[in-house]
Amino acid sequence: MIKLTNSGVYLVNGKPCATADISPDKARKNTIAYSILNAHNVAGDDSIMRIKFDALASHDITYVGIIQTARASGLKEFPIPYALTNCHNSLCAVGGTINEDDHVFGLSAAKKYGGIYVPANQSVIHSFAREELAGCGKMILGSDSHTRYGALGTMGVGEGGPELVKQLLKNTYDIKAPEVVLVYLTGTPRRGIGPHDVAIALVGATFANGFAKNKVLEFVGPGVKNLPIDFRNGIDVMTTETTCLSSIWETDDVVKAHYEAHGRPEDYKKLAPAGVAYYDAMIEIDLDKMESMIALPFHPSNAYTIHEFLENADEILARVEKEAAEKFGKCKLDLRSKISDKGVLADQGIIAGCAGGMFDSISEAAAILKDKSTGNGYFSLSVYPTSIPVSLALTKNGTTAELLSAGAVIKPSFCGPCFGAGDVPANNGLSLRHTTRNFPNREGSKPGEGQLSGVALMDARSIAATAANGGYITAATDVDYDYTPTEYKYDRSAYEKRVYYGFGKADESAELVFGPNITDWPRQYELSDNLLVKLAAVIHDPVTTTDELIPSGETSSYRSNPLRLAEFALSRRCPDYVGNSKAVSAIEAERRDGKAPDELVSVLSKVGDANALLASTQFGSCVFANKPGDGSAREQAASCQKVLGGFANICYEFATKRYRSNCINWGILPFTLAPDTKFEYEVGDYVFVGGIREAIIAGKEEFEATVIRANGTTEPLTLYVKGLTEDEKEIILDGCLMNYYKNHSC
Repeated sequence: MIKLTNSGVYLVNGKPCATADISPDKARKNTIAYSILNAHNVAGDDSIMRIKFDALASHDITYVGIIQTARASGLKEFPIPYALTNCHNSLCAVGGTINEDDHVFGLSAAKKYGGIYVPANQSVIHSFAREELAGCGKMILGSDSHTRYGALGTMGVGEGGPELVKQLLKNTYDIKAPEVVLVYLTGTPRRGIGPHDVAIALVGATFANGFAKNKVLEFVGPGVKNLPIDFRNGIDVMTTETTCLSSIWETDDVVKAHYEAHGRPEDYKKLAPAGVAYYDAMIEIDLDKMESMIALPFHPSNAYTIHEFLENADEILARVEKEAAEKFGKCKLDLRSKISDKGVLADQGIIAGCAGGMFDSISEAAAILKDKSTGNGYFSLSVYPTSIPVSLALTKNGTTAELLSAGAVIKPSFCGPCFGAGDVPANNGLSLRHTTRNFPNREGSKPGEGQLSGVALMDARSIAATAANGGYITAATDVDYDYTPTEYKYDRSAYEKRVYYGFGKADESAELVFGPNITDWPRQYELSDNLLVKLAAVIHDPVTTTDELIPSGETSSYRSNPLRLAEFALSRRCPDYVGNSKAVSAIEAERRDGKAPDELVSVLSKVGDANALLASTQFGSCVFANKPGDGSAREQAASCQKVLGGFANICYEFATKRYRSNCINWGILPFTLAPDTKFEYEVGDYVFVGGIREAIIAGKEEFEATVIRANGTTEPLTLYVKGLTEDEKEIILDGCLMNYYKNHSC
């Protein structure tokens, strides 16, 4: 189905070729990706690009913190269209108004600064961007990792909130010129195959080996024309799970029709690589050979064909159970109990969000369920259309009625099922979802309390086939059904009645409305001459997700309250982390007050004159993980560490650029180790880096550190911080992005 070529390749007149009469450097600029990047690059050269975006998008987990940070840095008005959607914290706390307070703040900010405010349940963030913000050749920056609109000719980038703050303050997004990977599509998907089948296969082929990490995926080839726009969008949004930087597709009449249907024909233009374009690698996808897929817990890359899974269910689920036992010793996940002579029984089916809730996927799922029943057993099916316009179209053409009559439940536009705030499965439940992720710490699991569920990703078509088969996992390619694609008719009337379109209408006199849960960031301090950190968490898992660094789900209500949110940091992975970090922070507070805490004096005496070092050595906590930061773009994965007194991450590599950027923007030193370094240290050990401030100023990338074991012995350790831009150096020196802007506003 998928073939990887990990070497350079040319595309000559639309066909891959090993050689061409043009250098790679010149031909790379003929890619669609570089034509768009260079059009947005204000740096003058493309070695370090300084990008200005056309629009921004955030949801109600992130926009309060972004606006608060920008406001503290001198924000007067939004300089470009900025959509504030309310699709994550849509549910208000039972007995309280925490989330609705955030929504009221968002509307007041849109009025004051000139923003676009999308009320709760109107649309999920990426659907609104596709419908109202995207345009061929544009770039959109979103504070959500699945900011991907490449199929619409728009390069979307998902980053942490501080990167949006930079754009709001008319600064730039700075990146090294990225590599571009050719994704060459051929063939036509057969009946029953949907976008999630292609996406899961793609993620399975590219995630673990880092094939696409921090690169741009460029989709071209004769297979593109055979895919409807929803199919393209469904693949595209999942490219995030490959850890790529962004994505872009060639455009054609299908894309043109999308913009015409949405009343924006002027936003279409033909995008295609120039005659000879060079790519750093190639992924070939034969759509003819695609099979119905399933991604088993605990990652979208844990991919199998459904047939392969069913044939080897006991062995495969035993591996999942073993992984759960290794990660969460308190929990027992017994998925093999789902196996019977009839097959593998699931407990839930969910079709939702920016990946699954689109018109075509829901329509075809309804066709599979026509005149059938989801049953009255443990299995249930919930469907969340991605926006009110999609829901309205499904209602008008009878699709909603078909689903309801089959026993499905239709729910409002909401991202909750993607991150654990909607349709949370029961303990030991197996949920099948056409959503974006199935990480272990999402979907309601609380390993520290002995509660764990399993989420598998499948396409809406196979979920519908499963529902029609009594909850027994079934490939949609194995069922007979009649389906004729229905033309999607976009009706904007609901948006016209409910969405506040305030761009260009900033009202300085408008008052921001604050609820009691919306608080300012605590004071942050600049980097001292020397740094001493104490290991507060040591994680040797192959990859650590942002969901583990700061859990999703019920924590979302506290995203506007830095101190309360920080209480959840690493709570589902390392329950002692918060207490360990607070203890370190308390000692650092004493040091700042001019005291000489016994612990500090004792540790510093191992590396020099403790009394001399006390005044010039910052003391903070540190997290070690092999490869941290896969998953969500949420800045809180880093900010919570900093709020608790965290000053460093140590790892072999960062899973994503966005998490590393979040660490830097919060003044957390992003230390890495050489691949052959053995990190055998434990919680309670210390790492001292002398002269760190001067070394950062001087542009050094290698640091000789000293590890002080809890037993008092010392060992040398070499740390690295590579590739900092001049701005990033200043941000780290100033202690965080907010301090950086404060210092520059003087």
